[in-house]
Amino acid sequence: MVSMIWPEVRKILRQQLPEGAFNLWIEPLRCLREDREGSDGGVIDLAGPDRFFCSWVADNYLPVIKEILGRLDRVNVKVHFRVDPNQVEHSVVEQPAKHARGEQLCLPQMPAERSRIRTLHPRYIFDEFMVGDSNALAYTACQSIALNTADTEPCVYINSGTGLGKSHLAQAVAHHLYNHAPSTRLCCLTSQQFTAELVRHIKSNTMDQFKERFQRQCDVLLVEDIQTLAGRVKTQVELAEAVDCLLESGRRVLFTGSMGPQEIPDLDLGVRSRLAAGLVTVINPPDLKTRGLIVRRKAAYHHLTLDEEMVGYLAEKIRGDIRRVESAIVMIKAKASLQKNPPTMAMIREVVATVIGHEALGLSPEVIRDFVAAQFQVKVEDLQSKSRKKEVAFPRQVSMYLTRKLTDEALAAIGRAFNRDHSTVIHSIRVVTEAVARSGSVRGQVDLLTKRLRQRQQ
Repeated sequence: MVSMIWPEVRKILRQQLPEGAFNLWIEPLRCLREDREGSDGGVIDLAGPDRFFCSWVADNYLPVIKEILGRLDRVNVKVHFRVDPNQVEHSVVEQPAKHARGEQLCLPQMPAERSRIRTLHPRYIFDEFMVGDSNALAYTACQSIALNTADTEPCVYINSGTGLGKSHLAQAVAHHLYNHAPSTRLCCLTSQQFTAELVRHIKSNTMDQFKERFQRQCDVLLVEDIQTLAGRVKTQVELAEAVDCLLESGRRVLFTGSMGPQEIPDLDLGVRSRLAAGLVTVINPPDLKTRGLIVRRKAAYHHLTLDEEMVGYLAEKIRGDIRRVESAIVMIKAKASLQKNPPTMAMIREVVATVIGHEALGLSPEVIRDFVAAQFQVKVEDLQSKSRKKEVAFPRQVSMYLTRKLTDEALAAIGRAFNRDHSTVIHSIRVVTEAVARSGSVRGQVDLLTKRLRQRQQ
């Protein structure tokens, strides 16, 4: 009779593992079957009480089990884990000393400190994220961070404007790790929260605990709103140390910000270099096709039926911030319920006007560029040229400023209308902003141009 392999493996595991770990994770396993395909091949099916249990054992003990099988000359034996519906859930070994003090019990081999996870939006998951040309790279990078694939870029920086999905993707990573890799030590917080933690530990003289948490007891670090680090010298130093420690030991880091690493003011050069060292990806406003998919998804979630004309109108008129699409859908749903009638185009036009106010629908970088050129009596070709003459440079800068103010176009898209890159657009916006604050004449010109552009669209 052929001897069973699992009892031998189990016996060695009992000798190797701490008693608590063996009793909690190995003892409840039940061998459903062993199939032999030869002297050193076969399959072992092991059953656990639930999916979490099987996932935990596979992540933490499968390598040990395979190593033992190799020592037993069973290197080709495959081990499968599955949920056993007939097995009663195992009971956690009591830890009376902690329980008596009212503290939360800890699983064996897990750090006493819980993962630092900010409050997550329940719908900010990968399945709810609409992928298009404007965000495909950021989506793929975040999936790699979550899955920890072989080609994972260990440091990713997502740059986007408000409401374009950077927080959605960051929290989708956290959701995935929480649900599919619960043993991962995750720290998910904003840079403001990181600063608050730092201040608290400095005041309590417990910086060793702070460093332990973010440098050694962390497998994945997610930090949002990184642009608020500007001017916070001590926070920048501690974050740089944490990032160095994590990346040197093969762990993962994800940052999000409303501007790129090179654009954040009052940032230490070393920190700036670290933020830009990995993959830096930009999420641009979604194109018309992607906006249509978003409108359909939001409407379906709110159980709102819209025909193709309605979807197309909403997708065409509401650009940029995706939260405004959600706001419009909610308002349409409320109006339809109040009037006890299905949505109509008149209702949708009314809602869109409310959501976007007097925003100049249909304005584009090219339309604004051509209008400003006519107002200043310069040629469009001059605005697109390399000329730095004041009579050309100032209208060009005003055009970029107004385009950024009146549309949701990305910086790169604005720059293309003038044959410039995004850094020139940023500089132009800064110059005009300062001029408006300093000079009543410039402020009057900009206000007049804004008024005329809006009148053209009414």
